[in-house]
Amino acid sequence: MTSNRSVAVIGAGLAGLSCASALQQAGLQVTVFDKSRGAGGRMSTRRGDGWQCDHGAQYFTASHPDFRQEVARWERAGVAARWAPVVHLIDGDGNREMDVRNERFVGVPAMSAPALHLALDLNVCGGAAITGLARAGDGWRLRTALPGYADTGFDMVLLALPAPQTAALLREAAPAQAALAERAEMFGCWAMMLRYDAPLALGFDAAFVQQGPLRWIARDSSKPGRSGPETWLLHASPEWSQAHLEDDPGVVGVTLLEAFRALDGPAPQAWTAHRWRYASTWPGSTAPYLWVPEHGLGMCGDWLAGGTVEAAWLSGRALAASVRGHLVASSNSTAEARQRKAEGGHCR
Repeated sequence: MTSNRSVAVIGAGLAGLSCASALQQAGLQVTVFDKSRGAGGRMSTRRGDGWQCDHGAQYFTASHPDFRQEVARWERAGVAARWAPVVHLIDGDGNREMDVRNERFVGVPAMSAPALHLALDLNVCGGAAITGLARAGDGWRLRTALPGYADTGFDMVLLALPAPQTAALLREAAPAQAALAERAEMFGCWAMMLRYDAPLALGFDAAFVQQGPLRWIARDSSKPGRSGPETWLLHASPEWSQAHLEDDPGVVGVTLLEAFRALDGPAPQAWTAHRWRYASTWPGSTAPYLWVPEHGLGMCGDWLAGGTVEAAWLSGRALAASVRGHLVASSNSTAEARQRKAEGGHCR
């Protein structure tokens, strides 16, 4: 495989970083673009004056052998650790039972840590929203306002974005692939970060809720490596969030705090709301990634693979493996053709 092939990965969430890291290790020239200033996507942590709270992905599990090995590497690097919270299941009648089914991991000292760890060795261009894609000969041109990268050419472009953003970028340049992304359903999520002066005595660290607008609540400060005041995270359900996606944050906050009070949660000293426009997903494809070698175009992300942190990482790695396999096969084919041509001029 030649190392002079250039690859643009659009999206610095875990899928994009996983894909970019594998391709760079294979010798390709990789540039990662993201509209946000930092890497991580929904593996994000909000920080304020003396406090922090994971307001996107809350934890991850690891069942696939490859991802378990990756998580073990993160643990050795000190950017991930096991989280053993007391978790309750609260049904529609308010009945509670313990949930002891899963081994859970979190980033340390914040959920964004594994993504930032992967990004350390990559060329990540933050604050670089890609506003357009166009085919240019055998490659692609990217439009962005980032100085030094405006209308830049790449041999391949790999999209690691939520499905609606993927569809919008590909609608003109690759309509068939845009149509696939348009079939995926993605739902928003309202998140609330609550701060307290003292620990709450609720009898649990996290809970899955099956009543009202809430679906998940967690004591963020119970996760390993955290410091600062008592913080709790509330996630509204996909259905409620989607129905109230355009509501004022103040109105959303009042409703979710009322639901938390119904679970014995007191009013916080301060709170912050955040709207995730694309959070949970219903995949539009049965494949965990898409690679179109004749166009040098690929897509990966949790919306293709099941909506979890593990699924996002595996999706990025699977796409990278297909890209590498295609380049190796092309290189071998070219070498064989040259060998046949060279041998054709000799008598035997």
